Amino acid sequence: MRRVQATEAKAKFSGLLAAVEAGETVAIMRRGRVIARLVPDAPTPAADAFRPLWDEQDEIDLVAPADVPPEPVSRL
Repeated sequence: MRRVQATEAKAKFSGLLAAVEAGETVAIMRRGRVIARLVPDAPTPAADAFRPLWDEQDEIDLVAPADVPPEPVSRL
């Protein structure tokens, strides 16, 4: 993980974004302490986000939908 001072991050923001886009994590520091992290985006499917809630069905009134393959789509 690369560590940069806040002033350097401000001056080289575009380059840091390119590094994060390439998969690197960047820690932004101020006075020797990490104050922020730039991390690559990792999309989370909705099913994964709600899975812990489905496991607690006694407490929450949610039911997991059936896993079905997507329907075919005809061309226009």
